[in-house]
Amino acid sequence: MLAGSGTGDAFLSVVRSVSGKYWRPRLADERAALALAQQLEVSDILARVLAARGIFAGEAESFLNPALRDMLPNPSVLRDMDLAAAHMAEAIRKGDKIAVFGDYDVDGATSGALILRFLKAIGGDGIYYIPDRAREGYGPNAPALHMLNAQGAKIIVTVDCGISAFKALEEAAAAGISVIVIDHHIAEPRLPTATAVVNPNRLDDESGLGQLAAVGVSFLLIVALNRTLREVGYYGLDRPEPDLLALLDLVALGTVCDVVPLTGINRALTLQGLKVMAARENTGLAALADTANLEEAPTAYHAGYVLGPRVNAGGRVGESSLGIRLLTTEDSHVAHEIARRLDDLNKERQAIEAEVLAAAQMQVEARDNSNAPIVITAGAGWHAGVIGIVASRLKDQYSRPAIAISVEKGQGKASCRSIPGVDIGAAVTAARQANLLINGGGHAMAAGFTVTEEKIAELGTFLMERLAAVVASAREAANLGIDGAVSVEGANIGLVEELAQVGPFGSGNSEPRLVITPARIVNAKIVGRGHVRCVLAGATGQRLVAIAFRAGGEELGHLLLSPSAGPLHIAGHLRLNRWQGRTDVQLVIDDAAPVQG
Repeated sequence: MLAGSGTGDAFLSVVRSVSGKYWRPRLADERAALALAQQLEVSDILARVLAARGIFAGEAESFLNPALRDMLPNPSVLRDMDLAAAHMAEAIRKGDKIAVFGDYDVDGATSGALILRFLKAIGGDGIYYIPDRAREGYGPNAPALHMLNAQGAKIIVTVDCGISAFKALEEAAAAGISVIVIDHHIAEPRLPTATAVVNPNRLDDESGLGQLAAVGVSFLLIVALNRTLREVGYYGLDRPEPDLLALLDLVALGTVCDVVPLTGINRALTLQGLKVMAARENTGLAALADTANLEEAPTAYHAGYVLGPRVNAGGRVGESSLGIRLLTTEDSHVAHEIARRLDDLNKERQAIEAEVLAAAQMQVEARDNSNAPIVITAGAGWHAGVIGIVASRLKDQYSRPAIAISVEKGQGKASCRSIPGVDIGAAVTAARQANLLINGGGHAMAAGFTVTEEKIAELGTFLMERLAAVVASAREAANLGIDGAVSVEGANIGLVEELAQVGPFGSGNSEPRLVITPARIVNAKIVGRGHVRCVLAGATGQRLVAIAFRAGGEELGHLLLSPSAGPLHIAGHLRLNRWQGRTDVQLVIDDAAPVQG
């Protein structure tokens, strides 16, 4: 097993890989890794991964085994949280109906389902409303709020939305409708009119919890609400307190899918939530796992790439409420029906996505974008439900922030995705304040907005000028972080299981990236939608199956498919592949470089 980085500052001296990347060693201090390996009696690779993340001997144990009870913050540190809990507790004690108004994505669906399942567990009366993406757009709207009020809702709780719904909430307040905003998107100095606004990213909030997804904020809400109900004597022998930890599967799903940093409290919530998910006690999630043929214990990867896209599919191309219906039902038959419907919609979404992506790529390639700080594409009739995914694909392909705009009836709905170091949410907020947008907002890595068609060109100029310098700096610093190197022989099940202790992996807690070296490519071929599958052979003849997703038309794919390719350094992520009762190790390839010398 190789752990070191070779000579020079670049890992294994790879200054420019086949993908044009500089391989940067994530570990800055070899001595720290050595000390960890000796003190914890762990492998050199695990020690390197921990040290690269700033985890040292004194905190390694708590990092590897985080206790939620020690990390869960007091909900009261969030501005307006106690106020929100008090109003909701009073409504529950009086038997009043509480409505949840959620966003149509996974974070919104899980946030809403979390509150509704809590209300049901304590004997409360809860209903929900998820707006139609195409017809109503994002966030609260006055007609829907009035409708919920007419249905008897005394309090309406907005989840994963509401922080920028100034007009709708002002109209609701004027009509005497009590609204509590639970959100995490970047707030402006001005706050919407509401009974309470709970958002760790409001400017006057000092909780330090801005990394939470909306579902994380919603979980702290039910913790605060449960505490308030306990204090006022709501619980007793005939009404026991609910098990809040049993709801963490929803928290894990929403947190992973919203791509917030999986560090600190988010990591602890997700780690515990994945354990709850493995128990399959949520009828809807169990049905979804069945439909996706997920038989193993779920990981963050499964949450983000297997379960999440299916929950999202309803809001993207089907019925917006399907996700929350699935996550709140306790009827197995109904759950499996909804899960199958979501699976079908996900396949439909994939086909629509491929069509829109191809059109967007043609736009980009038709004009010289070599020096443009951001990629902006727009198309009439593009399905608004897939533009977020398209923007993400463009961001990955061109290594810069990307915006995809669906134009219809003189209005454009857009999704934005960014790269590390570029706050796209702040840029969108600035554009709205400059009167270039109808509405819009988001956070550092993702945002959305609505714009009139005639202002798209002006908006593009504004964003290009605002982001030029910061994008240039971020792209200049772009590199591929490497944690260590192993031989083909060293890439075994034991290593993968050992590294899993650092997970769950996602934004802010990157999956360890290792270099397999030296390796020769055997039996490489194109599979699926442009993926390159191959087998890596080591010095002793040991083999390792590997795959490079969507690499068929890229330089990486050409290298892997070349019959004349010599020994290679191949960077990627090691994962377990379970199939028909057998478990093997597979490398998901990110990059490659020829072995020099």
